[in-house]
Amino acid sequence: QYSLIKDVVSSLKRHRMHEQQFTHHPLLVLSNFGLQQIQVKLMASMFQNMFPSINVHRVNLNSIKRCLLVSYDTETQLLDFRHYSVKVVPVGMSKGLKKLLQEKFPNMSRLEDISELL
Repeated sequence: QYSLIKDVVSSLKRHRMHEQQFTHHPLLVLSNFGLQQIQVKLMASMFQNMFPSINVHRVNLNSIKRCLLVSYDTETQLLDFRHYSVKVVPVGMSKGLKKLLQEKFPNMSRLEDISELL
């Protein structure tokens, strides 16, 4: 079973599809591939070799735009693929400061001073 990209995009209220998402490889997450069966090890090795490894100490978090989750169900012996879009946003600050950091300039016509925004 699968879904076409046009069906996924049409079902979303706000989709975030842009070509910059596909300039870098996705972050690969394998779930339930720790079994000792040879076919499971072979599948895990195949998926790991499809994408380059990521050095966690040197990776730029802003370059990671997608995440690919591959999950193996041991009972049904089926693979589930999930492809996520990742967005890095600042946390722990005011809404106005977040907009400034993301280069989205807020409407300041109601404010008398910049300190009201911050």
